[in-house]
Amino acid sequence: MALEFPKVFNLIGVNMKTTVYFSEFCDLFGMIRPDNFSYQGLRILFKYFEEYEDSSGEVIEMDVIAICCDFSEDSFENIADQYGIELDPEMDEDYQKQQVIEHLEGEGAYVGDSINGIVFRQF
Repeated sequence: MALEFPKVFNLIGVNMKTTVYFSEFCDLFGMIRPDNFSYQGLRILFKYFEEYEDSSGEVIEMDVIAICCDFSEDSFENIADQYGIELDPEMDEDYQKQQVIEHLEGEGAYVGDSINGIVFRQF
């Protein structure tokens, strides 16, 4: 699978687009923001963007910095702390993680679950 990202050239105001495959997507993040997402987190984001493009017909601009400003991957504990989500201390970690996922889903911000944490749109 591949994403079509616009590749802007300053040639007489012509905008062109190029197809970016997952390996290129990872390479771009590795060059510009290597510590923002795990490999699995990048896979989740790539799939999210593919599905968004397919369903909306909109071409997403490949802007690593903007993506890193809009999306994040973090532990459920850090997300709960950052967004003031009260976790039930009587419950196990799986339940607490599900509480955070449900909160993110309610905000339309949940993207996916990785080994390293949760990928989400920051709000």
